[in-house]
Parts: sequence; structure tokens; C-alpha cells
Amino acid sequence: MENQKKVVFISGATSGFGEATARIFAQNGYDLIVTGRRNERLIQLQTELQHATDALILPLCFDVRNENEVNTAIKSIPESWTDRLQIVINNAGLAVGRSPIDEGIIDDWERMIDTNIKGLLYVSKALIPFLKAKKSGHIFNLGSIAGKEVYASGNVYCATKHAVDALSQSMRIDLVAYNIKVTNIAPGAADTEFSLVRFKGDQQTADATYHGFQPLIAQDIAETIYFVATRPPHVTINDLVIMPTAQASATVFHRSN
Repeated sequence: MENQKKVVFISGATSGFGEATARIFAQNGYDLIVTGRRNERLIQLQTELQHATDALILPLCFDVRNENEVNTAIKSIPESWTDRLQIVINNAGLAVGRSPIDEGIIDDWERMIDTNIKGLLYVSKALIPFLKAKKSGHIFNLGSIAGKEVYASGNVYCATKHAVDALSQSMRIDLVAYNIKVTNIAPGAADTEFSLVRFKGDQQTADATYHGFQPLIAQDIAETIYFVATRPPHVTINDLVIMPTAQASATVFHRSN
């Protein structure tokens, strides 16, 4: 019998929001294409989810910053998978460094721009034709509260997430005639690998980011994405800002001590 299960594509699935989202969709009857740069984590996730659920998992190891790698990997996806592709989750992203604009490190800037903007564009351009052919689908772009506000020493990261917000709005306009939904998800403070990457492995500084309040966790965002993805066909949630209760804006927190 032909497999009729919907397929979800998730970039940056080896940790954080991406991994948590993979788990919730696998548990709810979807097959998954999971991608990332750390192949051993992809294989571990594939093994774990295929053992625990009835989901089929297709791992693809590539760097979203490399257009050739993106296109080669996506061209390798079997037609039996692309024919069922329904949801694309552009999750791969990062912040690196936190310096005033004149003290920024060019390599940090390029990593953020190449991952958060260009990587999202490469993946989207390669996958959207499959959704347009079916005249249905749903694209999720992982933005940030940093795409709604700016803060001191957030300069380039904030700029990239403002770009994600703008691209999400542009995608809705370009794809509305094809019945393709687009949702921008903008989390506030979330305790994943985010701060550890931003502060380049400085665990003490990363931990201090969340001191004195309860941040979001990856599961919170995964559950939200799943909820949005399972609304009726005539309902689209275009934009969601999700904050810890103790966070009022990008920089205002209520900390217990």
C-alpha cells in the first residue's frame, strides 16, 4: 500500500527547537526529513525515533550555508518523499558573539548572515517547488524576539532575525495563490544551545543568561509549531511571539534574585 503519511522537513534538527519538533511530529504520525551538520546526531535521532514511533526518518547531513550542499542534498530526496512533503521548518540558525557594532568580529557576522538569512533562502528556494506543484503546504520560519526589537550589542543578530520576519511576510504574499501557509515563530529567551553557541562555549556566561527566571524550553516551541501546523486548512497563524512569563520584552525580565 502506498505511503500516504505527510512528510515534514526540518533544518537544524540535531538540537534545540529542531530536535524537539522532530520528536513531536514523529510521535503524531508524520515521516521526517531531518537535516543538520552533525551526522552522528542525525543518525542517533533517526535510530531513536524509528525505534520509538512508526515514523520513517530520512537524515541529510549538510551545512545550510553552502548552496551547493543544500541543492545536492535536496535533489537526493526520493520522489516518494517529496511527493508527500507538506511542512518545511526553517529552524537552522544561531547567534555568535555579542559586541558593539564597531567591535564586532567579521567571521561572526558572516556566520549569522550566511546561516540565518542565506541558509533559509537556499533551503526554501529548493523546496518550495514541491509545495507549489501540489498547491498546498506550510512553511515555518524560526525568527526571534530579536526580529521584533533591537537591543544593545545585538546588532547583526537582530538584523538577521528582522530579515527572517520580512522574508516570512514576503513569502506569504508570493505563495498565497498556491495555498501555501507561512508562519513566523518568534521566541523569547529559551534555554537550548543558543547561549552556549553565542558565547562560544562559555557555559558560565550562558547559564547566567537564564538566572533567576524560568525560560522557555525547546518543547514549548515544538508544541506551538505542532499546534499551528494542525489548524484547519482555512486557518493560518501568520506570526507568533512566544515569551517566558518572566520576560516582558527583549531586555526586560523579572528575575527572582
